[in-house]
Amino acid sequence: MNINQARTTAEEINQAIIDGIQDVKGKKIVLLDLRELPDASVNYFIICEGDSTTQVSAISSSIQRNVKSNCKINPNNTDGASRGRWVCMDYYETVVHVFYPEIREFYDIEELWSDANRTDIKDIQ
Repeated sequence: MNINQARTTAEEINQAIIDGIQDVKGKKIVLLDLRELPDASVNYFIICEGDSTTQVSAISSSIQRNVKSNCKINPNNTDGASRGRWVCMDYYETVVHVFYPEIREFYDIEELWSDANRTDIKDIQ
């Protein structure tokens, strides 16, 4: 954890992630609060999707720019950005999953973690 992250709350980081998704019209945003689940290795998942591999990549880039600009942190790790079908971004307490729709449906992370507290974020038109 870097010093800037210690000064930024998880809620601020989560909002910056959601804003980054919405900036490029990411869809079906879900925030899963995993803090009450004993088997969870992180506190939050944020899940969304894009209509194309290009949009999936654009969403992950927008998230990274927005969190860096507003919270002064970079992800601990990012995987899948070059393929554009499933990008996973690790922001320490929050892991972001940006999916191509068919990949999201196949893995169905929301169902796997269905006992988490779920917040659906309204799509921006």
